[in-house]
Amino acid sequence: MARILIFEPHADISALLELVVRRLGHEPVVVEDVFADIGGIDAAVIEPGDGNGVPLARRLYDQATPVIFTSIFPADPELLALAPVSYLVKPFSLFELEAALNAALSLPVERAAV
Repeated sequence: MARILIFEPHADISALLELVVRRLGHEPVVVEDVFADIGGIDAAVIEPGDGNGVPLARRLYDQATPVIFTSIFPADPELLALAPVSYLVKPFSLFELEAALNAALSLPVERAAV
């Protein structure tokens, strides 16, 4: 079982992300404080459109933790520079999220930060 960090400012979307993570057999770890301890995370689903999402993604990038972005906004070069496993534009299918999570968790643990 993997620990999946979820950073999503909208409660309804966050609840849906938690449900998908649980359905895949993993533990969702919901954070609201981007400065909280984020150790022991295997992958993350982050809404970068919230002002705190990008700093959190940078911290995870520095730790070589795979990140999936989910946003209503299209990707921009700053976000793509953080090498997300996937960038899903809302609305996306649950199958797309599941595939992105499976891809993130199949990356080698020693993945070097780019």
